Amino acid sequence: MSVRVPKFPDSIDRRLELAGVSRREFVAFCGRLMAVAPFGLSLTNVLHAEEVAAKVMGARRPSVIWLHNQECTGCTETLLRTSEPDLATLIFDLISLDYHETVMAAAGHQAEKALHDAMDANDGKFICVCEGSVPLKDNGIYMRIAGKTGIKMIEEVTSRAAAVVAIGSCASWGGVQSQGENPTGAVGVHEIIKNKPVVRIPGCPPNPYVFLATALEFATAGTIPELDAEGRPKFAYDRTIHEHCPRRAHFDSGRFVRSFGDEGHRQGWCLYAMGCKGPVTHAACSTRHFNEVVDAWPIGVGSPCFGCTEKTVGFNLGLFETATIQNAVPPNFYPGVDQARGKLSAVGAGAVGAVIGGAAMAGVLGWKALKKVEDVETPSENKE
Repeated sequence: MSVRVPKFPDSIDRRLELAGVSRREFVAFCGRLMAVAPFGLSLTNVLHAEEVAAKVMGARRPSVIWLHNQECTGCTETLLRTSEPDLATLIFDLISLDYHETVMAAAGHQAEKALHDAMDANDGKFICVCEGSVPLKDNGIYMRIAGKTGIKMIEEVTSRAAAVVAIGSCASWGGVQSQGENPTGAVGVHEIIKNKPVVRIPGCPPNPYVFLATALEFATAGTIPELDAEGRPKFAYDRTIHEHCPRRAHFDSGRFVRSFGDEGHRQGWCLYAMGCKGPVTHAACSTRHFNEVVDAWPIGVGSPCFGCTEKTVGFNLGLFETATIQNAVPPNFYPGVDQARGKLSAVGAGAVGAVIGGAAMAGVLGWKALKKVEDVETPSENKE
C-alpha cells in the first residue's frame, strides 16, 4: 500500500527522511508499536500498519517540555533505554524534546532560556511531561529550580501547555514520597493542575511506549487517549496483569510458589502466595515487556508484582503481603438457552449440564486452592 502524505517543514516524515529511515522501516516500527501499545490516533477501525504510518508521518513533531520534581529519574531512564526506536530517533524524529533537565546540554541560565524559548515558540501547543511528585508542605520549600518552587514551575509551564502527562507513579499519585508520614506533603500532579485533564501513566517505571503512543496520538489527532477512572490510558491499563499472566494456569490449578528457589519457583508456578499483586494491578506488563526483551518484567524474572501502578497497592501493602482478590471464583452457572431460536435436545442438555457441572467443580477447586494460600503464613523476606 502506498499513501502520499504532505510534508511539513518539521513533519515526522521529513525528519525520518533526513535521518535515513526508510518508509518500510517505519511501517515495521508502527506494526510493533501497535502490538505493544495499540494507541488510538482516531484510527479505531484502521487495521493496517501502513495506514497508521501514513498518518503519523504526515503529522508535525509534538514539542515536549519535560519537568522533574521529586523522583529518582527512573522514568527518564526507561525512556533512555528504548531501542525500537532508539533514543536518537525518539527525540529527534518522532517528538521534539525541547527541555529536559537530565539529557539537555544546557545548564543554569542557558537551560532557563531554552525552557522559555520552547514555551514561546509552541505556546498552547506543547506537551508538558511531569516526572515525580509535587511537594506541598511548607509552601513547596523542599524543591526549588531557578529560585521557583516546584508548584510554581508546574503551574507556570502547564498553564501554556496543550496537554499534560504525569509519567510514573510519583507524578501519578505521589509514589513512595507520599507514604508514611509524607514529610514533604508529596502529591500527584493532578492535585495541582485543575484546569485541564492530566494523562497519568503510572509505573515504577512505566513502559516508555505508553508515553510514546500518547504523544503520537496527540501529534496525529490532537487528542489524548481515552482514560479510565484513574486518568490512565485505557489501552494500557484496562486489564489486570493477572488476566494475561503466563502463570495464570498455575493459579487456576492451585499450584503456588511457597518459597523462592523451591521446586514450584523453578517450574514457573504462580507467585500469589509470595505476595504477587498481579490480580489487583492494572497494567500491561504481562503483554508488553520492557526494552524489547522477552520476560523483562518482574514476574518474567521470577519476582512477585509489586502493584506499582495502583495507589492503594504499591508502597502501601507489604512486599510479601497477599492482596485480597475480588471475584476469584468463576461463575457456576451459564445463561439459559434462548428457546425462541430453537429447542435443546436431550443430548445437548446433557452436554450443557456436563459443562456447567465442570465449571462449578473448577470454581470449587479453585476457591479451595485459593483458601489454602490465604491460610499459609505470609513468607518473610529472608525465608529460605
